[in-house]
Amino acid sequence: MSYIFDPAPVTALPVEGSSALFPVRRAFCVGRNYVAHAAEMGTEVDREAPFYFLKASEHVARAEGTVPMASRTEDYHHEIELVVALGSGGNHIPARDALGHVFGYGVGLDMTRRDLQSRSKDRRRPWDTGKNVERSGLCSPLRPAQAVADPARGRIELRVNGRLTQEGDLSEHVWQIEEIIADLSRLYTLQPGDLIFMGTPAGVGPVVAGDVLEGSVEGVGDFRLTMGEALY
Repeated sequence: MSYIFDPAPVTALPVEGSSALFPVRRAFCVGRNYVAHAAEMGTEVDREAPFYFLKASEHVARAEGTVPMASRTEDYHHEIELVVALGSGGNHIPARDALGHVFGYGVGLDMTRRDLQSRSKDRRRPWDTGKNVERSGLCSPLRPAQAVADPARGRIELRVNGRLTQEGDLSEHVWQIEEIIADLSRLYTLQPGDLIFMGTPAGVGPVVAGDVLEGSVEGVGDFRLTMGEALY
């Protein structure tokens, strides 16, 4: 089979202890999965059901080096999150079996054009221009699931220029990993390569070019990167 132009390269993340890469298929993001973050955004958590938004796979990138700022925003925010990487999928996955579908875990950033997201909320429009942004789904190398002692608890934090801005614990997730996988598998056919960004603790805030971001999740990994100028 031939194409009228070359297909886009596969987005992939490194894996600790392996030369093989993890090919990314989709990136699901869980909204309002920490009570304190929902409060700082002026909302409450609805325990009836989780909700989601997506980032295109080509917007996922490694959390390292210099990462460009997004264009057309005056309020670009950091949101540190646990990232769950699926090695297998399916439909109607029982919560009790969900962790068996996890390949590994990473430390991620859901970068957000907060000003555009806020305008979309005010006008009851989709969040795509605020959330589905180039180079906005950043992730550390993945640690295989068998090397992570307990993905349900552990300190999560982000520092900007050495100052602690976000902190929390994975145990504070409103919806745990098993519940999210089970719920998503009733909305989509989950596939190997899918990522799930599990939501962010309180303390989100703006960054500018030159800021150094250092994030970590206890038992999972860490990253260090510098924000660069917008590309356009």
